[in-house]
Amino acid sequence: MADVAIATQVAPTRGDRTGTGVRAALRTAPGPTLTLALAVPAGSIAALLLPAAVAGSVDAVVRGDSASGPTLRLVAVLVLGLLAGVLTEMAGPGLAAELTARLRRRLAVRITDLGIGARNPFAAGDVVSRLVGAAPDAAGSVPALLGTLGALVTSLGGIVALALIDPWLAVGFVGGLVPGLLVVRLFMDRATDLFTRYQVEQSGLAARLGDALAGARTIRACGTHDREIARVLAPLPGLSAAGHSLWRAQRNAVAQVLLLAPMVELTVLSTAGWLLADGRIPPGQLVAAAGYAALGLGFLEQVEALVAVAHARAGRVRADELLAVEPAGYGTARTLPPGRGELTFRGVCVRVPEPGRDALRVVLDGIDLTVPAGACVALVGASGSGKSTLAALAGRLREPDEGEVLLDGLPVTRLARGELRRGVAYAFPRPVLVGADVAGALAYGRTGASAQTVTRAAEMAFADDFVRRLPAGYATRTEGLALSGGEVQRLGLARALVQDARVLVLDDATGGLDTVTEHRIHEAFRTGLAGRTRLVVAHRAVAAADADLVVWLDAGRVRALGTHAELWSDPAYRAVFTTNDASSGQSR
Repeated sequence: MADVAIATQVAPTRGDRTGTGVRAALRTAPGPTLTLALAVPAGSIAALLLPAAVAGSVDAVVRGDSASGPTLRLVAVLVLGLLAGVLTEMAGPGLAAELTARLRRRLAVRITDLGIGARNPFAAGDVVSRLVGAAPDAAGSVPALLGTLGALVTSLGGIVALALIDPWLAVGFVGGLVPGLLVVRLFMDRATDLFTRYQVEQSGLAARLGDALAGARTIRACGTHDREIARVLAPLPGLSAAGHSLWRAQRNAVAQVLLLAPMVELTVLSTAGWLLADGRIPPGQLVAAAGYAALGLGFLEQVEALVAVAHARAGRVRADELLAVEPAGYGTARTLPPGRGELTFRGVCVRVPEPGRDALRVVLDGIDLTVPAGACVALVGASGSGKSTLAALAGRLREPDEGEVLLDGLPVTRLARGELRRGVAYAFPRPVLVGADVAGALAYGRTGASAQTVTRAAEMAFADDFVRRLPAGYATRTEGLALSGGEVQRLGLARALVQDARVLVLDDATGGLDTVTEHRIHEAFRTGLAGRTRLVVAHRAVAAADADLVVWLDAGRVRALGTHAELWSDPAYRAVFTTNDASSGQSR
């Protein structure tokens, strides 16, 4: 499976990369962390004081003394335990929520920075699985760890208390404790491995489901529901096997502990009874010994807490895998170089993994190309020729495996993130409107853009008319907004125009429009963006005909350069376009 391959590609990580350790918790949520750090020991102290307080009350009654003092001490211990339990229940979930939000934010930033290409080996469904499942599991590490440590301290305190009552009680207890600790250790190792395996299988199913949802219309049109359901659910047997194995491991551990615990308690009580009969301990200490034996066994009985720790460990492994993949860094240049938007591709090569094989497929093979400043250049070629990949290199939406890209003579890798976005703007075939309302969505790439700038960009993209017809115009909420594909494309164009970048990359950004509207937009761009560099991924002849220069790509290489009219005489060039577009293109 792809997810298994991902796990093997990513190097093991060390340290608290996920930011879910104690130090990170103190920085992220100091209040809940400190509360939990105080409440857990307080609960352990209350648990350890309780048997002694009960013993004091019993001895007072047996001796005929006043029980008011011991009773008050018992009440105080009970109140302390109650307060500690309440604070733990309040602080634990709050801390986990804070750490989950922080980790999800980091994971989202990392996957966004990775973009697409060789640096990002994660499928969309796998990323969702890590954000939804692994992140909260990893974020529960501090509460789970503190809870487990509290149980351990309480257990050790119970053993020490038994030794203080009489060393023979501790000897009897420890004799049965050693096998229990071995059971816990084996369970922890097994559970962590099984949780990791379960999450890997789960992410594989999520990745397949994500692909199916993205292609839902195609599946429905082809009538392949049953086949697709079988494909999506293919990881289910592995998921079921991992889940059942985990359940069996937990069942076996619980069964062994439940069998062991009564034997240990019986040994302690028998020893305490013998000591009481011999006059070596008072009656109250017999009661205390029973209580401390139960506390000592508490760690072995904390299977749920141990499961939470195993959950956290597996979640951290999954989150670490994603965080271990370093994105390409940005430069430090915070000003664009002098120029008008000349793009230069030098020896650019891009390779991608072949599905199901170890081999790499060459998408771009040694491209040397200069896009003149202020020109409109169309990238033309058959499907898979590398048009969109070449366009993505300009703004570092993906990185070349070899070669470099320069903007006005400066390698784009030397530009700071914000400066690169001011240098290169994109419009896509299926843009997503990000923003509370339409105006905010159009100004998304340029914080603080004026309403006049937004309106002017919408007018140039022929979107202003239909936006003004919306219920609240530019203030219309984007959530639930029903727009046609062409309308969304025009809003995507307007958003790119608002950025006012030197280079405008149109990756089939007008493919959803009718040819008349597409031609009108290109004419508006020619007039309104005179002197602005435009790189157009053209799938239709009308877009290529409106360009100053056409770059004809074939199998990842530049086959020819020229105007659309010059190249049209080549039958292979004409074959790139559809028959309908060919007739319109020939007239140009």
